[in-house]
Amino acid sequence: MRVLIVEDESLIALDIEAALLADGHQVVGIATNEQEALELANEADLAFVDVKLADGLSGPLIGQKLEKGFGVAVIYVTGNPALIGKNLQTFDVVTKPHTREKIIEALRLKAARLRADSAPEA
Repeated sequence: MRVLIVEDESLIALDIEAALLADGHQVVGIATNEQEALELANEADLAFVDVKLADGLSGPLIGQKLEKGFGVAVIYVTGNPALIGKNLQTFDVVTKPHTREKIIEALRLKAARLRADSAPEA
């Protein structure tokens, strides 16, 4: 899967990237803000988006733009899941501190859900 990482803390971004690469995914880039994320959006199938970037709570806004404008599936990464609202399923969020296993599990669950949602009804 082609994955975009939207995270302004470089150590966290690199750890997520290492987990994804080790599991055989392609990381299309690491963005630290909305402009960078949107520039890379066409290359991604899925994005891990930090909720609280350096400029404030811009993660949910970026996530909405990625989903609605580019069809990119989003998994939020946060230390406080209450910040992103109650409409998300547990597989839409990875809580900090995360582990590499949690990152991969979230990606696999999200991918399975996307496949199920797009499967033709019998």
